Amino acid sequence: MYNAYIQDLKHQEDELAIQYLPAVKAMAFRLKERLPSSVDFADLSAIGTEELIKLARRYDERKNDSFWGYAKTRVYGAMLDYLRSLDILSRASRKLVKSIDSIIEEHMLIYDEEPTDEELAERLNESVEKVHDARIASSIYTVMSLHDQLQVGDEGATLAVIEKEELVEVIKKILSGYKEREQMIIQLYYFEELTLKEISSILDITESRISQIHKSVIQKIKESVGA
Repeated sequence: MYNAYIQDLKHQEDELAIQYLPAVKAMAFRLKERLPSSVDFADLSAIGTEELIKLARRYDERKNDSFWGYAKTRVYGAMLDYLRSLDILSRASRKLVKSIDSIIEEHMLIYDEEPTDEELAERLNESVEKVHDARIASSIYTVMSLHDQLQVGDEGATLAVIEKEELVEVIKKILSGYKEREQMIIQLYYFEELTLKEISSILDITESRISQIHKSVIQKIKESVGA
């Protein structure tokens, strides 16, 4: 009797998870839109679904009024954990990304467009494949939290010298120095979670320029904390 009760309970909990599978797939799709083609939507969706089922089986409605309100942050976090687990940037790659970003910024000031992988490879004396892979890895990090992004290029040195509350104040101060449109870009990307293409359409600005502004903010944060 007890085993039958437990099995029925699990069935009910799984039914709860099934109700929100479309929401998980939608979340995975939106995240995938902001990632390079090398990241598979099916993998993101599977990770989110697995986490959803785990959460449904330990959900206590007496403590949380809304299951999805309780679950969505954790499901999204599981997808980000999966991206982190890919170990997309080795120490050497982090240094390469930093060099690539520097050259891109310089190139855009002159030509108002990003250099090709071939042009970057020639400047850096690296293979085109290595440059291409580093740029893909870097683009994956753009969907991460600022804490994750600040580790790119300096092995986490930035986070070692700044508390979370202080970081918030630094970001506010830095953004106040940007024009309204540039502040809007950061707002749309991080808080509205729009893609570069969507922001480009709304603000009539190139995706390359949006990417440049994003990287500029990250760099200014590092400089502000002496990293």
